[in-house]
Amino acid sequence: MVNDNSSETTKGQPTIGEAALFAMCPHCGERTLFAGWTSFAERCSACGLDYARFNVGDGPAAFLTMIVGAIVVALALWLQLSFEPPWWVHVILWLPLIVAGVIFGLRLAKAWLLVAEYRRDAKEHRHDAGDRS
Repeated sequence: MVNDNSSETTKGQPTIGEAALFAMCPHCGERTLFAGWTSFAERCSACGLDYARFNVGDGPAAFLTMIVGAIVVALALWLQLSFEPPWWVHVILWLPLIVAGVIFGLRLAKAWLLVAEYRRDAKEHRHDAGDRS
């Protein structure tokens, strides 16, 4: 029998999906995760959780750019082959879609990874002088 204490440790905290979608602190649930469009705040202004201790990195940006790019290229090809619009229609449609997709997708992906790291109590491993691993 598995002892599941996860419901006890996450009681009162937002789910990973809620926290990512609404940029909520994974500890207290306040909407304090971001200081800018895609940059994390240094810490939660409500509970003091240090967001800098989590290492989300640039992984979400690389995958997200490829995913958004593939979707936009597929839609642009479909539009061109189906309706043959003038070139400026593509500019008006796809440029804002690419920018919005990357920015909002990046916020969602970065928030999701930070909350997942928080839930799993993930920390960066620091090598000490005596550490041989």
